[in-house]
Amino acid sequence: MATTLANSFQKDSQATAIIVPGNPAITISYQRLTADVKSFQHKLVALGVRPEDAVSIALPNSYEFIVAFIAASWQRAIAAPLNPAYKQSEFEFYIDDLSSAVALVPKGSFAQDGAAVRAARKYQAAIAECYYNGREVVLDVKEQGKLQGKGNQKVEQAQPDDVALVLHTSGTTGRPKAVPLTHRNLTRTMKNIQATYKLTPEDRTLLVMPLFHVHGLLAGFLAPLASGGSVIVPLKFSASEFWGNFIEYKANWYTAVPTIHQILLKNPPPNPKPNIRFIRSCSSPLSPKTFHELEKTFDAPVLEAYAMTEAAHQMTSNPLPPGKRQPGSVGIGQGVEVKILDQEGNEVSQGVEAEICIRGENVTKGYLNNPEANKSSFTKGGFFRTGDQGKKDKDGYVIITGRIKELINKGGEKISPIELDNIIASHPKVSEAVSFGIADEMYGQDVGVAVVLKDGQKMSGNELKEWMAEKVTKFKLPKKVFFTDVMPKTATGKVQRRLVAEAMFKQEQPKAKL
Repeated sequence: MATTLANSFQKDSQATAIIVPGNPAITISYQRLTADVKSFQHKLVALGVRPEDAVSIALPNSYEFIVAFIAASWQRAIAAPLNPAYKQSEFEFYIDDLSSAVALVPKGSFAQDGAAVRAARKYQAAIAECYYNGREVVLDVKEQGKLQGKGNQKVEQAQPDDVALVLHTSGTTGRPKAVPLTHRNLTRTMKNIQATYKLTPEDRTLLVMPLFHVHGLLAGFLAPLASGGSVIVPLKFSASEFWGNFIEYKANWYTAVPTIHQILLKNPPPNPKPNIRFIRSCSSPLSPKTFHELEKTFDAPVLEAYAMTEAAHQMTSNPLPPGKRQPGSVGIGQGVEVKILDQEGNEVSQGVEAEICIRGENVTKGYLNNPEANKSSFTKGGFFRTGDQGKKDKDGYVIITGRIKELINKGGEKISPIELDNIIASHPKVSEAVSFGIADEMYGQDVGVAVVLKDGQKMSGNELKEWMAEKVTKFKLPKKVFFTDVMPKTATGKVQRRLVAEAMFKQEQPKAKL
């Protein structure tokens, strides 16, 4: 099995690897991709990039991102993709945390003194603009920073246990943790995804997730390429352009967060409908309501998966037909051992809720410079604690009931926010629902819920509670219902309950009189 990214992608083939939509569109073969990556690796070598140097990549989804990412990994450096929309303080945190050797920024950033440029300069990282000029991917070095005088290093060959990628956890609680992922971790996940969805050179996906996120990078890009297929890479997700690109460039599957599925459902479906082999959903819970709407609208099987950064993305997935796909479940382990363990690390009985734990070649060995987190995150048997509570049904399918720290503890009664989300989202007037714990003098915690109504619909909190009273026991009814036009989400379209709760309470505060 290929255990480095170089083994996976270094192909002398005229088959299409990447299509970048545009006027004109850019079509890149595997042979061309290999040549461009090797060329860019030599440019990094000339700049002075060595093994274990962090290369911060603050580029949008683009051919230059792809080439820079793969080239950094081939040079035994650490690729560190960053959201190009970050503010200066955010760039500073990530560049400082990894002591980045160089920051790659879009063309024009240096003259504009952009946020990433200012952050890189503060920590003496080299600064280089990176762009495709139609012939090659250019590395235009603007400041050499800490790489001054270190140019012309040796061209390296990556090893399986080299760290290829570092991403930071979302930081739902406290400081974001740095997750190192080796070539072995990444290639194992790529093989797992390829096996789950039976990806072949005939498959082509349309990338809608950002490449600075593990979902887009692994499931939307690296796994399809490792299978010999191809990827359409627009600059960003656009609901108005999605189906045009999907049909014109002959895609047959895509993977996205539920937010993007919901946006596509709000727009008219293409006519005639393209032949979609499957639709994958991951990174946030998919409500059974959205699952059924997707399958009905697009005539394609919807496969919900479960993933996290620490596992180099995918852990479980519902299988392709004729395998059973179960709404409300994230499926079964995919090349990954999945057990439901109690706090002592013992496996619980089938159907009993406890912590979902995983073990496999795709899982990180531990966070960078964080011994406390590493101690608490792994069991004695080497299983990684996901922080998610869940159970297995009679067929071994995993059902997630919520983040352990996000479960609502109402006077000792543990309430699953995901269960409430799915019930409320099934109301005909509701577009989205997110439940969370709110402080309560009597119970310690009670239930709060944020609701986005469908266009043109009206409803009161009491009306929703009366409707819910027929569907859930009394203690699960929300104490407070917040109505909002837009549900707060992260840059990758992920819902974080803590952020939603904070936004709802902030929205409720009376505005100061001028």
